[in-house]
Amino acid sequence: MADLPSVPEGRLVYAVGDIHGRSDLLTELLRKIEDDAASHVSATRRTLVFLGDYVDRGPDSRGVVEILSSGLPDGFDAIALKGNHEWFLLDFLEHPKALPLWLYNGAAATLASYGVPSSVHPQADSAPDVLREQFAAALPSSHRSFLASLEMTAVIGGYLFVHAGVRPGVPLDQQDPEDLLWIREPFLETRESFGHIVVHGHTPGTEPVVRKNRICIDTGACMTGRLTALRLFASERAFLTTSGDPADRRD
Repeated sequence: MADLPSVPEGRLVYAVGDIHGRSDLLTELLRKIEDDAASHVSATRRTLVFLGDYVDRGPDSRGVVEILSSGLPDGFDAIALKGNHEWFLLDFLEHPKALPLWLYNGAAATLASYGVPSSVHPQADSAPDVLREQFAAALPSSHRSFLASLEMTAVIGGYLFVHAGVRPGVPLDQQDPEDLLWIREPFLETRESFGHIVVHGHTPGTEPVVRKNRICIDTGACMTGRLTALRLFASERAFLTTSGDPADRRD
């Protein structure tokens, strides 16, 4: 383990993968994290890092955003990153005609969780504007402020946290935001060092993926019932996961 990168001395970090509307799994995982953190008595700072994709597909996007914006456990500081699904939501608020693309990617579940019917045909001329006004009215100001405040990346010690990944060959301070939200290839297959271990989500699987240059912790919570966190302390790594059941997809 000595050759692994580390986080700053005394800092206990939990990175949480893509949640996608599963407030039940988020609640369960946060309880596991609290219990786990209590066993690290030497930790002087406890940090939660959320990797994005809080909304869409699962049944309770509103509940997830409520927890992240005002319901996190005491004794932790938190960093919330933007995922491509938060980009869809925010883009719709600014450009209502983006509705069909967002609906294709799971918006119906998010709208329903906020009490907004999405049965208006998305091709009707008035539908995007109508739904935008309804959704904007239903979205609490605290939720909108939270979504507007999301960061693109975070660096803690030897780890870089981002939603999707980074483009090989491009310095970290020159990355295109579109890549940070969307990239898969060539990021997933490269063996290139990025100077940090990249911790990301966006590409779901049934288990975490650990490579020399990256760790993916998107375990498809909405489909598998498994929401995963990566725990980092000094140069140690471990995973925590839920054992919940899959939810019905609503997209």
